[in-house]
Amino acid sequence: MQDILEAIMAAEGSAQPERELAGLAGLPVPESYRGVVVRAEDTRMFDGMATRDKDPRKALHIQEVPTPELGPGEALVAVMASAINYNTVWTSIFEPLPTFKFLQRYGRLSELTRRHDLPYHVVGSDAAGVVLRTGPGVTRWKAGDEVVAHCLSVELEDAAGHDDTMLDPQQRIWGFETNFGGLAELAVVKANQLMPKPRHLSWEEAASPGLVNSTAYRQLVSHHGANMKQGDVVLIWGASGGLGGYATQMALNGGAIPVCVVSSPEKAELCRKMGAELVIDRTAEGFRFWKDEETQDQDEWRRFGERIRELTGGEDPDIVFEHPGRETFGASVYVAKKGGTIVTCASTSGYLHQYDNRYLWMHLKRIVGSHFANYHEAWQANRLVALGKVHPTVSKTYPLEQTGQAAYEVHRNAHQGKVGVRCLAPADGLGVRDAELRSRHETAINRFRGH
Repeated sequence: MQDILEAIMAAEGSAQPERELAGLAGLPVPESYRGVVVRAEDTRMFDGMATRDKDPRKALHIQEVPTPELGPGEALVAVMASAINYNTVWTSIFEPLPTFKFLQRYGRLSELTRRHDLPYHVVGSDAAGVVLRTGPGVTRWKAGDEVVAHCLSVELEDAAGHDDTMLDPQQRIWGFETNFGGLAELAVVKANQLMPKPRHLSWEEAASPGLVNSTAYRQLVSHHGANMKQGDVVLIWGASGGLGGYATQMALNGGAIPVCVVSSPEKAELCRKMGAELVIDRTAEGFRFWKDEETQDQDEWRRFGERIRELTGGEDPDIVFEHPGRETFGASVYVAKKGGTIVTCASTSGYLHQYDNRYLWMHLKRIVGSHFANYHEAWQANRLVALGKVHPTVSKTYPLEQTGQAAYEVHRNAHQGKVGVRCLAPADGLGVRDAELRSRHETAINRFRGH
């Protein structure tokens, strides 16, 4: 593994980094590598505990694992950096169920997929790194290519997947519903997960947008989601967070009018730095949408709607970008414009949504479910990053050994934007190939740092 790292590091400062990296094809593949895992033997460790009290640091371990053989259409990537997503938090606290159930189900599909059904699960759904090897049938990518990986793993053997790959019955999220994820020194991906690494970004910056940027693109921009257009008023919950930070940028970049909902003055300031003018600090303004565990407060829905109209000059949101779920969903349905769209994913505050259907049916609103993105959507989202139109939101990074702490911070919502993890990369700031493009966007790239 050290030889691989040295070969990659030789590209730093080189006038021809591609030539340096091409030498990876001649290096042997290590028999094992370090990965961040959860273990099947630990799945009951948090029984009886409240969700907020479950500690990812107790369940996530660094472990040496055997390097799997590559199958057709697959690639082995040396992972320089990854990032924490909420699915890694769910995995680490074994909610809503242990991910070993996913691995067992995948393992029954074929002899090849049986590799994934193991008593340990290498987690992580983001990665930036360098291709080491490709399996049979891979022609687009080769050893030495600098890549990022999106997290859609799909078999594409069913007709249903060829209109929209997210509808394939064998669609899975890599590193969550499959093994050999990105929080590791090596990762196994399908070749159609790979995309070119944005050349002006460092490894940890390039790794961070993948899952959330692609999710936000489908949810907000794609015709499979809200199909946002210029001038749309878009209410964005958690607008400075891992997902909302990209939705805010896409709304601004696409000519929409974001109304950013946040929970602190610091988060409000980040939204303004991104260019958003309409911001609601719901903590400072005291919005509480539930009277108790069983009863929502419709007076608060109305007060919230009035606040939005005050900011927008009397307009209701054309689109509500929903991901908190239970805590906010009733208010989201209420405040959406007549004929408007509530587009939802994730449900980080709870999956069981409650809303008053009168405000949906009598006002002809739509609820659209959105889950990650297909390859085309992920590619388009990555292209926006590569062009400098959308920027990474990394606030903090950790070495691989402290992945548990990184996941703990995400679980406790003690972060802004994305929390990155350096896997093979020995320091932040490495991997930049286009310094001129970077210099034009340096402030935007770094605006979440230290928050």
